[in-house]
Amino acid sequence: MTTASLARAQGLAGPPKTRASRRTVGLPRAVVEELAAHLATPAEPDALVFTAPKGGPLRVIAFRARIWRPATRTAGLDGLRIHDLRHTAVALWIAAGANPKEVAARAGHTSVSFTLDRYGHLYPESDAALRDRLDALYSAGQGDQDAAVVDLFQERSRPQRHPRTRGTPPPLGR
Repeated sequence: MTTASLARAQGLAGPPKTRASRRTVGLPRAVVEELAAHLATPAEPDALVFTAPKGGPLRVIAFRARIWRPATRTAGLDGLRIHDLRHTAVALWIAAGANPKEVAARAGHTSVSFTLDRYGHLYPESDAALRDRLDALYSAGQGDQDAAVVDLFQERSRPQRHPRTRGTPPPLGR
């Protein structure tokens, strides 16, 4: 048994897996209110927020057997895994309009590309939403007679290089 799995088996807390796992996330008011009610009883600053029936740390195996499986069966969700709640949370953040960077930060992903690889399929309507926002910007600009239109083929933001013939060396002195 490795040290990490022994610590988990004994219910000891340890550091998060990655640096991205150390983060502060804002909670919706409803969650804050529920936690405040749950924590209304005074306790030590390092006390556990959620405990086993006798006040000790929750053990995953016992929680799953005594609480999780009976609850999911009763709800008609037999087979739902605890980790599935994480995916549900991400789906809810996306449905609420969170962009990939916000989702990555909240979920503790080390990169936005991982978030998009894993959850990109949940953004199918984002193209339609972007199109609608672009239409709104365009419509708002139609009423502004002082708005400038830039001809991208005439205006150049950086100097253009002179085309060279393939195989011709660059001029000396540059």
